[in-house]
Amino acid sequence: MKLQRAGRAALAFSAAASAGMLAACAVGPDYTRPQAEVPPAWNADSYWRVAAPSHAPMDPDWWNVYRDSTLAALETQALAQNQTLVAANAHYQQAKATLAKTRAQQVPEVDLAASASRFRISHDRPLTNYAVPTVSTVQNNLQLGPTINYDTDLFGRIRRQVEGATASAGQSADDLANARLVLTTEVATDYFSLRELDTEIDVLNQSVTLQQKALDYVNAQHDLGAVSGLDVLQQKSLLDTTRVQAQLLLNQRAQYEHAIAALVGVPAPQFSIEPKVLNFQVPAIALGVPSDLLQRRPDIASAERAMAAANAQIGVAKAAFFPSLTLTPGIGWEATQFASLLSAPTLMWTLGAAAGQVLFDGGRRAANVQFASEGYKATEANYRQTVLDAFEQVQDGITGLAVLDGAAKQSEEAVADAQRLLGLANDRYSGGLVAYLNVITAQQSLLNSKRQDAQIRGQQMTLSVALVKALGGGWEDGAGVADAAAGGSRHDAQTGDAMQARAAAP
Repeated sequence: MKLQRAGRAALAFSAAASAGMLAACAVGPDYTRPQAEVPPAWNADSYWRVAAPSHAPMDPDWWNVYRDSTLAALETQALAQNQTLVAANAHYQQAKATLAKTRAQQVPEVDLAASASRFRISHDRPLTNYAVPTVSTVQNNLQLGPTINYDTDLFGRIRRQVEGATASAGQSADDLANARLVLTTEVATDYFSLRELDTEIDVLNQSVTLQQKALDYVNAQHDLGAVSGLDVLQQKSLLDTTRVQAQLLLNQRAQYEHAIAALVGVPAPQFSIEPKVLNFQVPAIALGVPSDLLQRRPDIASAERAMAAANAQIGVAKAAFFPSLTLTPGIGWEATQFASLLSAPTLMWTLGAAAGQVLFDGGRRAANVQFASEGYKATEANYRQTVLDAFEQVQDGITGLAVLDGAAKQSEEAVADAQRLLGLANDRYSGGLVAYLNVITAQQSLLNSKRQDAQIRGQQMTLSVALVKALGGGWEDGAGVADAAAGGSRHDAQTGDAMQARAAAP
């Protein structure tokens, strides 16, 4: 009966305290996402048609749009073995654990305590009652029972901490997504840079072959006394220079290869990529509207969650101005013998509460509130700057691809002109109409035009990757991204407004 009455009393006390807690409000400002200035549309010429893929899902494997099996294998390996990504995932798991720990403060803490002691009371201890003489006794003291500690959180300190931890966990998740996006785009950028060098090396090797044939021809002419040694030395000098350039490019290629090795988690000496000349085809990329960036880019989402966490810290700081109330009910048993420890006569219970209020702290709490408020201002400024940087990066990609598309067409014409010039120079030299220096100049012009064309094609690929990164990733096939048509002809997206059409000049 006593146990039942104690339980009912404890429940009644806890219910009353809980009702008071629920009626209380959390101090501090409620979080409201600030409005960022968003342009209505991108500044794009006829090269671009802005699609409307806002309802299309994002494609986590955005690199598949390039249809390159080697790139896809490297991306898969990087996601599985990159140590920076492993660290980002560990930080995310830490944030989730912190959130779980913070939420646990909202429920009572129950501990089970047990103690056993045997002690002797002194015969000469001071008297507490002159009518009762002191005697020396030896006895046992056995105690068993749970202890409860419950912070009622009347003014929302814990709730604000949970709010902040929830936002921080979301921020960590966005940071993990951003780390994934950064990793995959770095792999693609280095890969296309390596393939661009493969193309340049191939151009130089072809030029070496061509120039060697020209040298053999000039040597034969020299042996017949038809030309001077000057023509031979001019051709040999050009050949030697071209060979040196090819060797230097091999060193640059090795550096990109080593960078990819680090990204995919393989020691550089154990990693290699076979040379291959790609027929670069830049995919069409769905732009959407500028406001899509606020939902798509993980770094923007991370900056927004940082604001929410900083706002919650203001509430935590302000809650320190208000009293705290902690409930400490307890129940247990105390006896001198184990046999009677859990019997009704040995039952004991307590109902208690502890309230605290700081009266003077020299301005410490006010300083904490100011610190938290200024921290929120800093995160808000960082958010707005992140949005501005995102718009800049996307616009750079849009403008850059449009410019490079025009440059690629002019580069094709330059290569064709240089080939015709070399043919004409060879014919005129064979006819004795011009000096061999004209042939040398034509060979150098063709080599420069081909290398420039390869560089422009490589820049188009790396810039398209940068645009995908700036947009926060790609859209799933059939919803947001289409392949570029061969030959630079005008083409539209395969699914209408859900895709971005990339068009080249006819």
